[in-house]
Amino acid sequence: MNRSIAHLLDLPNEILLIILKYLNNMDVLYSFVDINNERLNNLAQENIFTNILNFVSIDNISVIDRFCNDILPRIHHNVKCFIFDPIFMERILLATDYPNLTKLTISHFQQEIASNYFTKPSVKSYSPLPFWYPPLSLGCLSSTSFSSSILTHLNINVEIFDDCLDLLDGRFRKLTTLSVNVYHVDRFPDIVHNMDKLLNLKCFSLKSSYPFYFYYKIVLLLRRMSNLEKLTLNMSIEGRNRVIDGTYVQRNILDYMPQLRSFTFYICTYVDPITLPHKLSSEDIQQTLINNGQQYVSSMVNYVTSIVNYVYDVRAAYSIFSLPFEFDYLQDIGNNLPNIVFNYVIYLVIEDITPFEHEFFMRIARSFPLLKHLCIQNKESQKLDGLMTFSPDSCQLHSIIEYPHLTILDVIRAHKDYVEQFLNETKTFLPCLMEFAVSCVDDLKAVTKDFTKEETRRNCAKVKKIHTTGDMVHSEDLCLYFPSLYE
Repeated sequence: MNRSIAHLLDLPNEILLIILKYLNNMDVLYSFVDINNERLNNLAQENIFTNILNFVSIDNISVIDRFCNDILPRIHHNVKCFIFDPIFMERILLATDYPNLTKLTISHFQQEIASNYFTKPSVKSYSPLPFWYPPLSLGCLSSTSFSSSILTHLNINVEIFDDCLDLLDGRFRKLTTLSVNVYHVDRFPDIVHNMDKLLNLKCFSLKSSYPFYFYYKIVLLLRRMSNLEKLTLNMSIEGRNRVIDGTYVQRNILDYMPQLRSFTFYICTYVDPITLPHKLSSEDIQQTLINNGQQYVSSMVNYVTSIVNYVYDVRAAYSIFSLPFEFDYLQDIGNNLPNIVFNYVIYLVIEDITPFEHEFFMRIARSFPLLKHLCIQNKESQKLDGLMTFSPDSCQLHSIIEYPHLTILDVIRAHKDYVEQFLNETKTFLPCLMEFAVSCVDDLKAVTKDFTKEETRRNCAKVKKIHTTGDMVHSEDLCLYFPSLYE
């Protein structure tokens, strides 16, 4: 034993534990469990090092072998949470029994993993990363092939809302925490589901970027959660002729949850303005929240285009949300943007039936400091003092806006003025832009003057992907203008 280790062992256990806590717990286990030093071996098996085991960064088979053969059998009673890739899932789970395992996170999830392993008693929770892995459809999985009698925490992406109802049909009776991301619209209301009370459920989260058409199904589900302590909702509602405001939320949802301590929400209602008895302002909507005890809240009213009965029509989007805004995704933002900083939003969809001017994009940059993905939906041409802002190269009309983190820009459903707004460095600076979606190549050629315009060259220099609705014809000028496309 070398001198440094000898001096280390002279320290009392309390000091040794403080030192070891600064190390990665997986390194502590690998280095000190099952070695010829009983004192270090015992310290490494403390709960702080053995409760949560993260194998995601380990790709060395010999390291996995040592954990499965020598380490896990010694600490199996302490393990409460596993985090790993599916490639090592079976090896680790079958290494020994884990009687106190309460949570399992699987990265790079695939549907067959759930059907193969969810019924095994050691699996307690499955947690794919939202928006990056395919959603699970439960329509083809029976309650006997996809169930657990001891699962307590579940974080899952599902295809439609009825999949969420399937999760709560009795197959996971011990659930205390459920977080659901719904990927697609559910238009089939006639499926009958279990309506028993969910008395064990303490925390529930429901999120979707797609509008729900059967809001009453969501309300009926939430009313089953009478012991809920924490509720998170991020959703939009279509097909109603009434705005969901603070009074409606209180009377139809919150009054049925007497134990609720935390309510984080973003709820948008799309309505036909003609059906409303009178025009509502954002102040009107916000006051209904305040009147019902919601103090840290805000609201927005915006007008967007949507498809109604297979034709485009204008809809009013009435949004209510809690503050601070804790979600990373936001849509239905328009010119009536409130003076709020959205510190967590990285994906933003903006839409309006009136043009977005340069000043509006300055506000967007201030309100969304961490923005990475921006989608613009506006077919109206920009105007400034009655003139088109497709300005001459030598004319500096605006202060330059910088989006320091923006990597993806989607202007497929936008007028070509917005292509110029973001690619022209005299208006906007995009130091990190790597992916660009545009309606047609002709718009791109017009803005860049057939890939020769100097003012739009710098913002294109790092672009690695271009998406268009038509075919992209590669040319020498294109290659020179977008050099990163061919790296």
